[in-house]
Amino acid sequence: MYEDKTLVCKDCGNEFVFTAGEQEFYAEKGFQNEPQRCKACRDARKAAGRAQKELFTTTCANCGKEAKVPFQPSDDRPVYCSECFAAMKQQ
Repeated sequence: MYEDKTLVCKDCGNEFVFTAGEQEFYAEKGFQNEPQRCKACRDARKAAGRAQKELFTTTCANCGKEAKVPFQPSDDRPVYCSECFAAMKQQ
């Protein structure tokens, strides 16, 4: 029913294949428009939309290993590495 189509990416201008399987998926989801960007440009666009999290380095209050956390640690509360935090959640 569907046949592979060669499309041109509107960002980079490279050709990419809109496969029959992808076309079937689009039809099942009810999408009306064909993709306008190749996979690499779609991925780059998604990544650009996400803000990069700043990671802070601290010492785990339980095991003493280095831990990277997405918040500025303060001295009034203990901070744990991901392994210790996961172990504490299971208890």
